[in-house]
Amino acid sequence: MMGNVQTGNGIRHILSSGTEATQIPFEAIPIIDFAPMQGTDAIARQRVANDLCKACIQVGFFYIKNHGIDQSLVEDVFSQSRHFFRRPFEEKMRIHISKSSHHRGYVPLLEENTDPTARGDLHEALDFALDVPADDPDVVAGKSLYGPNVWPENLPGFQAAMDRYYWELYELGRKIFQAFALALELPEDFFEAKIQKPLAQLRLLYYPPQEGPIDEKQIGIGAHSDYECFTILRQEDVPALQVLNSEGKWISAVPIPGTFIVNVGDQMARWTNDLFSSTVHRAINRSGQERYATAYFFGPHYDTLLETLPNCVTPQNPPKYQPITSGDYILSRFNETFSYRK
Repeated sequence: MMGNVQTGNGIRHILSSGTEATQIPFEAIPIIDFAPMQGTDAIARQRVANDLCKACIQVGFFYIKNHGIDQSLVEDVFSQSRHFFRRPFEEKMRIHISKSSHHRGYVPLLEENTDPTARGDLHEALDFALDVPADDPDVVAGKSLYGPNVWPENLPGFQAAMDRYYWELYELGRKIFQAFALALELPEDFFEAKIQKPLAQLRLLYYPPQEGPIDEKQIGIGAHSDYECFTILRQEDVPALQVLNSEGKWISAVPIPGTFIVNVGDQMARWTNDLFSSTVHRAINRSGQERYATAYFFGPHYDTLLETLPNCVTPQNPPKYQPITSGDYILSRFNETFSYRK
């Protein structure tokens, strides 16, 4: 039975309904060794880019290993995340996202709805982004996705861990952008000037287990595509992520120790004229355990014009999307997704 998912880049088709996903072996999901991107061997870096290109065209997502982020930092971040989400509800609500003018703070259960046909997502979240002071010219100019972060109280070490993790993921994201540039036959530093003041969001996520019969229209996070250029996701050992592959079938993206999962978002799809399509995915936590994850959504600076790259256009494949700035696109998607913005 075919279904549809409405995304910011249009309708995507699903060949099967229900909440099940096909279990496929690890070797069917690309695992890219990212170590060469830490070095200077141009041939090895191009090889990584070629692997990335193939993964984005054929599968739509991939794991990366040897990424350079220390496991002890990851463990600290997940420990701090548990401490926060286990705090009393009233305490978490002190930094509810509606109290920020810059889309920072706590998102309770069911207050986000990524699938417009569904009834709310069964997860909690805590959102941070680039920490920009209130007197910054872009903040003063009303570019609302820039601004200061908000932090929970009485959690020693929390802010320091998140700040360090944010910037470690930023550096990893820079290398991923370099690999994307090489994959697209562009200068390796093509994206560099566009990400000096990025709309890069770090999100902590908590998914309670779903017991008994599961309604496809109320799951951990509904079927959607991410809004930015790409997402760097870290899972622990609790499976929940399901990805819509290029054949329109749901497959389970199981956790692999020591890796991140990267998926293409709407902005990169717009830049590449869908050569790299944004990956539709969802999460259903039927494990019987609590699930925690972190997601780093990496997009360019607010005023970057998302306009189809010339080398992704042919007479047979004209531009599919109207140009739009990064900030305007993200705001349009947030306005559709979050109840506090309605």
